[in-house]
Amino acid sequence: MPASDHMKTRLRTDLVAAMKLESKGAAKILRELIVALDNAEAAPVRRDEPSYIQHDFFSGAAETERLLLSGEQVRAVLLQEIAAREQAAAEYVRLGRSADALLAEVAVARRYLND
Repeated sequence: MPASDHMKTRLRTDLVAAMKLESKGAAKILRELIVALDNAEAAPVRRDEPSYIQHDFFSGAAETERLLLSGEQVRAVLLQEIAAREQAAAEYVRLGRSADALLAEVAVARRYLND
């Protein structure tokens, strides 16, 4: 199983648990981490083909393989998400606002770095 699939399975399992516990903050960051990994796996846009090619439904012509992320690439995606939240938290603090929610998201996301 590719590293990204393993991580997304773990994130989805934890998302279900967070939803059952009604932990909205944890559920929010887990959803966002899953989306970040999904986006990182998206096939690159091919500049040599027009984006308006018509395909027959159910022909499979529009299907494309997703990228397989290594463990290092998964870690890089997680670190990007953490860095974005830390930067936003620092800006909140600079503006005299509470950054507790963002810092709680960072704490949840950091749990997945060692996998």
